[in-house]
Amino acid sequence: MHERNSVSELAGVLRGELSRYSVGEKLPSSRALVDRFRVSPVTVSRALGTLAAEGLVVTRPGAGAFRAAPHSAPARPGDTSWQQVALSVETPGEAVPRAVDASGVLGTLAEPPPGVVELSGGYLHPTLQPERALAAALGRAGRRPGAWGRPPIDGVGELRAWFAREIGGPAGTVAPSDVLVTAGGQSALAAALRALAPPGAPVLVESPAYPGILAVARASGQRLVPVPVDARGVRTDLLAEAFRASGARVLVCQPLYQNPTGAILAGERRREVLRIAREAGAFVVEDDFARFLSHEDAPAPAPALAAEDPDGIVVHVCSLTKITSPSLRVGALAARGPVLERLRAIQVVDSFFVPRPLQEAALELVGSPAWFRHRRTVAAELRTRREALLTALERELPDLKVDFAPPGGFYVWGRLPDGTDEAALAAAALRAGVVVSPGRPYFAAEAPAPFLRIGFATAAGTAELEEGVRRLRTGWAEWAGAAAAATP
Repeated sequence: MHERNSVSELAGVLRGELSRYSVGEKLPSSRALVDRFRVSPVTVSRALGTLAAEGLVVTRPGAGAFRAAPHSAPARPGDTSWQQVALSVETPGEAVPRAVDASGVLGTLAEPPPGVVELSGGYLHPTLQPERALAAALGRAGRRPGAWGRPPIDGVGELRAWFAREIGGPAGTVAPSDVLVTAGGQSALAAALRALAPPGAPVLVESPAYPGILAVARASGQRLVPVPVDARGVRTDLLAEAFRASGARVLVCQPLYQNPTGAILAGERRREVLRIAREAGAFVVEDDFARFLSHEDAPAPAPALAAEDPDGIVVHVCSLTKITSPSLRVGALAARGPVLERLRAIQVVDSFFVPRPLQEAALELVGSPAWFRHRRTVAAELRTRREALLTALERELPDLKVDFAPPGGFYVWGRLPDGTDEAALAAAALRAGVVVSPGRPYFAAEAPAPFLRIGFATAAGTAELEEGVRRLRTGWAEWAGAAAAATP
């Protein structure tokens, strides 16, 4: 059982038992709760913390937990209806609406209810995260001289040098001075798009594309222009025309293990992307989020586009978050030329700098033997889970067509039969106890067909993956039955 499910269940039991205690009366000790419910002390502590956050108990260090006084009657709610007008009125000359839609991103961040199999998330399952290595790295980092002082604006020098080596490869084509340390990949993408395209400007994106990219561009007031992707990456035969027709000066792409398709940008297309962008006088934002997510059977990945670009066309984004933990939000931007100064200015205005203890912890982690052991473990596990998922899908859902088995990343992209209502299917799957991602949020414009994205990194293991697919089959049968009944 997931730790978060245990915490939720224990909090529910304790919440139901609070009526046994008078206000101010002490609850059983943590040790007694551990023995009674056969859970860990951490689970007990988190469950009591949940009740404390709800105002139901008061915890006193060294004394225990006590039933809190009942809440007083809530104050009369204010009238915030005026905000609907203030937030929607456009200023003269405003090119695009100011609404921000984060639904595509929130769908991959929301935690499922207890007992539901998660096949939609974008992070490693807790059992695959290097929690011990992270804890040790954070402990060592906290003891470093100056670890709690103000860091350099661009990032700790040793960490910038490490990212430069990872991005530039053996040839060393990226210098530490080309790198800015960022608070994860998403903030780096936001900074890059704000730096490269003003509100109202067109931005070329892959189709389908990672919803976080679409959300960032829309929040920045930019116009999305989709360029189709196939198993060999972005379609370069359509890319030049997209630049010409739109006047765009930015392309955002994921050359390695593209989300959601898993596609790898083919060798000849890599050269074409850079050539076409150069001729258009445009930047390429390379979201290299999956560099550390190759599976055990994957060939050696091609170098980053930034490693083969001496002219400053590529603005490179990468992060340690996917391979470690959602909370290790440490990433990097790499760029050459005047754009680097603009990126630096945006980052300073937005957040000043990434906290030094987090940077030092990242540096401790990637410099330890545990880093390489962790990467080998994850590579083997992802291959095993990918194969288990593909086998289960072929057996249970033969009508879902998966044309490409990605050798890296967290997910497979399956096409549904024409006419399938993917949103209704996903809702039926949730009722059956599994979360999957409908394809529509991955498209900047109209989708060419219905799709599902099914992840295999957030499940506890192969048995849970297989159970998730069986539940998806149950949801599919429910949806199909309802659709047939509704047909005249």
